[in-house]
Amino acid sequence: MGNIIFLILVLASFFGLSKLFTKAGLPAWKGLIPIYNFFELSKLLKKPWWWCLIMIIPGVNIFMFGVYGFNTARAFNKPSNNDLIFASILPYVYFLKLAFDDTAKFVGLDKFKNEPSKFVKNWLDPIVFAVIAASIIRGFFIEAFTIPTSSLEKSLMVGDFLFVNKFAYGPKIPQTPLSFPFAHNILPVANTKSYLEWIKLPYMRLPGFGSVKNNDIVVFNYPDGDTVALLQSNSSYYQLVRNAASSYKKANPTLTENQALANGWKYVNENGGNFGDIVSRPIDKRDHYVKRCVAIAGDNLEIKDGEIFINNNKMQMPLNAQHNYYVKAKSQFVDKRFLDNLDIYYDEAYRLGITKNEFGETLLGIIPVDMLNGQYYPYEDLDYEKYKGTFGGDTVLYYLNMTKATYDKVKTDPNVYSVEIANTKKGVYKNSIFPHNKSYPWNNDNFGPLLIPKKGLTLPIDTHNICLYEKILSTYDNGIHSITKQGASVLYDGKPITNYTFKQDYYFMMGDNRHNSADSRSWGFVPYDHIVGSPFFVWFSMKYSEKNPISGASVIKSLTKNSHDGKFRWERFLCYVDDGTLHSIKIPFIAIALALWGLSKWNDKRKLKVKPNT
Repeated sequence: MGNIIFLILVLASFFGLSKLFTKAGLPAWKGLIPIYNFFELSKLLKKPWWWCLIMIIPGVNIFMFGVYGFNTARAFNKPSNNDLIFASILPYVYFLKLAFDDTAKFVGLDKFKNEPSKFVKNWLDPIVFAVIAASIIRGFFIEAFTIPTSSLEKSLMVGDFLFVNKFAYGPKIPQTPLSFPFAHNILPVANTKSYLEWIKLPYMRLPGFGSVKNNDIVVFNYPDGDTVALLQSNSSYYQLVRNAASSYKKANPTLTENQALANGWKYVNENGGNFGDIVSRPIDKRDHYVKRCVAIAGDNLEIKDGEIFINNNKMQMPLNAQHNYYVKAKSQFVDKRFLDNLDIYYDEAYRLGITKNEFGETLLGIIPVDMLNGQYYPYEDLDYEKYKGTFGGDTVLYYLNMTKATYDKVKTDPNVYSVEIANTKKGVYKNSIFPHNKSYPWNNDNFGPLLIPKKGLTLPIDTHNICLYEKILSTYDNGIHSITKQGASVLYDGKPITNYTFKQDYYFMMGDNRHNSADSRSWGFVPYDHIVGSPFFVWFSMKYSEKNPISGASVIKSLTKNSHDGKFRWERFLCYVDDGTLHSIKIPFIAIALALWGLSKWNDKRKLKVKPNT
């Protein structure tokens, strides 16, 4: 309905514009032809002809319509504040109003006696066009991002400020054009959504420089973020429901899986105090994630004991890949300074102990490494059976997240008995792992085999494998559809299907931080229409105190410290990104900046020399 109303308003404005052209001595038909009408209006207002090209760009054209409205009001001798505000905010209606206003006479902007205030001339106009230019660049070329999570540590690190190239795979046309400038989905101060869904455009993408390939680092809209619990927006809404369902099932084993899941949905949706409002988001307003694409459309993927196999070929582990390790030590030697020296994030390092969960099950629990006494937090991913006899005397068991290089350092420490990778065994089912079905007992370290859907590929569909592709059929591929099971049949909008042909390509994304990454192992496939771009330049990088409590604590003191001891990672400033590896361009950047400064000074002196005497 919003699209229809918007179309009616635009057509009404074109009709009004045709009447205004007549008042200005132009043929009325010129006001009815899209884009050409704004080309003629630009000439009439004596503004740059290329303004009309901005009217092609969704989202930005809404701002530009207001710019045209503001100048048209003045050109037709309507300089009052009420008219200018009306023309800027609702130009569609204002053009029509002005067309039937007998007092509106075309005087042009040159002959306009009441010049705009200095604020409008010196501040408002430049600001509006700066916003328009920045919106075009941000929407279609380059956008600034910050790495918020450690999913790609140590390739792209928490605190990296980078630019993303949207032409890498082709920029997407905004599907939700009514949006506040420079805000993605939340207005920071008001903490409300930054967009309106009154107008919705279909998915379209401009040509790009290439296609997504294996091992590319890719920025994309988070697929599982189509629904969000606002008070826990960093967690998957669907996993919150599954966790609640699991608790219901354990508390009452007689419940069926469907009954437990229904209780989970109800609990999350009705418990606003814990979860907040439940909102849905369009594709282009879902949170941005950045991961490594390990499998592309058409690939067969399998993970065996933490190693990835694509089409039965073992992939090389990324240079800076991290894993969790059990570190068995003879004394409590791990503290904040130890972690800081090895650049192990404080919130990814724990001390282990035996505890019980809410259902009385004995398992391993975790607390921060520097907490000598306290309540262990149950952590079901840890292997209790393997390590239940570890504790006693001066023996301490830690759970540390490390690269291979850090692992090599820790295992040679005289205080360490052993270091062993914390892989989960094959066949151990985790409800947090896709496809969240006990028929597929997969986990982070043993996953698949799984065929990644490809556009045009037809696969058989049955009640066993529908859980793998249900979200594609119901949500991603061709709009919203109902997928249900009835006996031995799968129903697609109430009709039985036995196969399905995919409408677009899909990808499987993973983080280099293998045991601390919410990725495709948790929520499945990434559709092609969710792909945003590729990170290509890190211009600034800093540590956060919650992850590096010592070296990341002080800004002022860090100005004179190196990257290891201080907050700023100087070696990551001004670097371009190639497959997760950073290459510094500081020297060329500084040289070019100095050259441009010198050229500017030389040009100023040259102008002074040739300036005639008066």
